[in-house]
Amino acid sequence: MFIGREKELGNLNKLYTSDKFEFVVIYGRRRVGKTAIINEFTKEKPAICFTGVETNEKQNLENFSKCILEFVTKKPANTSFDSFQTALEFVFDLAEEERIVLVIDEYPYVARASKSLASTLQLLIDKYKDTSKLFLVLCGSSMSYMEDQVLAYKAPLYGRRTAQFKVQPFEFQESCKYFSQLSDEDKALAYGIVGGTPQYLLQLNDKLSIEDNIKNTYLNPASSIYEEPQNLLKQEVREPAIYNAIIVAIATGYSKMSEISTKVGEDTSVCAIYIKNLVSLGIVKKETPFGEDSTRKTIYSIEDNMFRFWYRFVPENTSIISRGATELAYSRIKPNLSDYMGAVFEEICKQYLWSLLLAGKCAIDFTDIGRWWGTNSRTRQQVEIDIMGTADKNTALFGECKWTNEKVDLGVLEGLVERSQLFHYKNKHYYLFAKNGFTKGCLDKADEMGNVTLVNYEDMVG
Repeated sequence: MFIGREKELGNLNKLYTSDKFEFVVIYGRRRVGKTAIINEFTKEKPAICFTGVETNEKQNLENFSKCILEFVTKKPANTSFDSFQTALEFVFDLAEEERIVLVIDEYPYVARASKSLASTLQLLIDKYKDTSKLFLVLCGSSMSYMEDQVLAYKAPLYGRRTAQFKVQPFEFQESCKYFSQLSDEDKALAYGIVGGTPQYLLQLNDKLSIEDNIKNTYLNPASSIYEEPQNLLKQEVREPAIYNAIIVAIATGYSKMSEISTKVGEDTSVCAIYIKNLVSLGIVKKETPFGEDSTRKTIYSIEDNMFRFWYRFVPENTSIISRGATELAYSRIKPNLSDYMGAVFEEICKQYLWSLLLAGKCAIDFTDIGRWWGTNSRTRQQVEIDIMGTADKNTALFGECKWTNEKVDLGVLEGLVERSQLFHYKNKHYYLFAKNGFTKGCLDKADEMGNVTLVNYEDMVG
């Protein structure tokens, strides 16, 4: 089942029609759907698709040779080229007469085993780029390798690519396409527990309740998701134990560098290096209050929902899960689900505002949005604004998101208006997002003010 990715496929197909040499780099975290995009793109196109494995140069060369020769002869081949240069030159020659797609998937595995491969590709691209119709695709899951050894300024292949795609997890709206039979509320919960990574979305069954899905995946030692975060870390980083400790600290509420450092028992300088790597992997995100650059106020949170859910609930329940006490483990998770979903709902609301902006339907033509927190100078209390965005020095929007079963009342709107007075914008627009609607008092006041938009969650699902 292939879902979404229309933009990526559209761009790839547009490049394909150029009928001249193209070199596309596709990269992104494991399980995010890179290979699925490539498979969909190469359907019914003449294509040589080779996937590197974590082995030596000889084995990868033999596998690569088989892919090339089977493409040419349409039957199994047992011979092999004597080098990657010879094999690649053969493909470049083939593509002088017809458009051919050459995919090298898991490129980092091949390039690490064959140290001269990048330089060889550089040499052949420079030699054939004006005469060959080859459509070359290098794909990789090792984010650091692809960014440092393929895309970076000092990399041999720098300046040769004609396009690159960093494949990201789906946003909420696209994720919903996997769950046609879930209720609207359960779609948000599903997104909250596995995020937008296609491989994780496929682990959920939309014929079952969210409770049963949690039990079948996170609370089942035999499921593929149960050990997924730790397995991914082992593939991506050295010393996964320290990374694990840092993610657990962040997932359980330690958000400042000093707090994380104390919790983990490592110096802040050491933690900073590990956290930087987690940010580059898309697992952790770094935030400062919207519109501010002060590193003193920097906080960290888990960006990927699958990691966030797993590290929030699984480690503390590992002992009882391993003993098969699924019901007991779930009974400890259930009371915290609504609170956990607060941050997820905020992210869904931000994505909704971006979709409004891109469709030309947002009340404020903002340039960026984010979360703001700080001290109310009048009351000396810490306050927070869920969503804030600015269009110019005179215009801003302020948003509040409530994932509660109660209707949002007038007090929520008045509180948001009061907090917005900490900022001296002439034109202000307020967005309130509610899981279950608004009270009459809130509806009446919003109508009276004229600069308030009330959004029901059911209207955001589509």
